[in-house]
Amino acid sequence: MTTGESVPNNLYSLQSHILAEESRHPGASGDFSWIISAISLAGKAIAHRVRRARLENALGDEGSTNVQGESQQRMDVIANEILMRCLGTRASIAVLASEEDEEPTILRRGSDGGKYCVLFDPLDGSSTLDANGAVGTIFSILRNDAAVESAEATICQPGRQQVAAGYILYGPSTAFVITTGAGVSLFELDPFVGSFILVKRDLQVPTANRVYSVNEAYTQSFPAEYQSYLSWAHASKYSSRYIGSLCADVHRILLNGGVFLYPPTISHPSGKLRLLYEGNPMAMIMEQAGGLSSCGAQPTLDVQPTKLHQRVPLILGSRDEVQAVLRHVAPRS
Repeated sequence: MTTGESVPNNLYSLQSHILAEESRHPGASGDFSWIISAISLAGKAIAHRVRRARLENALGDEGSTNVQGESQQRMDVIANEILMRCLGTRASIAVLASEEDEEPTILRRGSDGGKYCVLFDPLDGSSTLDANGAVGTIFSILRNDAAVESAEATICQPGRQQVAAGYILYGPSTAFVITTGAGVSLFELDPFVGSFILVKRDLQVPTANRVYSVNEAYTQSFPAEYQSYLSWAHASKYSSRYIGSLCADVHRILLNGGVFLYPPTISHPSGKLRLLYEGNPMAMIMEQAGGLSSCGAQPTLDVQPTKLHQRVPLILGSRDEVQAVLRHVAPRS
């Protein structure tokens, strides 16, 4: 099978894929596959609730704010509860950390079998649901350090230490994208079979594509070097494509090429996207697909986290397109 080739008329499931990955590691206990199974189960449940959100009056604000100071959508809360329930029953998980919760949740210590930490954004782009926009779940899996007592300390690992990362995109179809450090695979949910079925393996993002994705409404609030890049892109006849959901924008770039930017702004001088459960998982996927990801000053995966909800600027996508941005933003890199 060639790189990125479609897999027609097959019944090769996500579970089969993860079991095959584990078979490459002698002594694997199967704990990891149980975690992916829980995430896929949560994804199916969230996909169902997203499709019925308007029918069930689950759209709009919940009436409260999360730790980020952002209005919680009703579906944010529902998706968070589904993930916490599905993952909370897995005996190998030590810590769960969500965008919607102020502190990580300790399920068990390393001495009690807690091997992994799972971090997630339950429903990225939820504010677009009212307009029937595509939304997604982003996740990152880390090994738990049994010697570290603090839950926040044990999850503050650079992105290169991720065991796996991925996202589930709820759109016209429900797509599951995952990497375990050996390439990127794309699955789609077959509602008749009830499983995520492999459609592409060893995905490679195109090296270049003259398309950028950024919210240009904030251009005047961007640092001068980002404004310089956008002026260059306009003069170079680039196209602009921006959905407003990180999962949807990254998915398009992963398949078609281009670059995604979320620069610092006056209101968010350190950037807006969260490093641990947005930046790092998307960066791992993009690098495993042959692309690049940077915070401007350094590769995203090299940033040392200091807290759960740490924010960073983000530039990711096709190798040539990210480098074009960095020539303006970080010319010495």
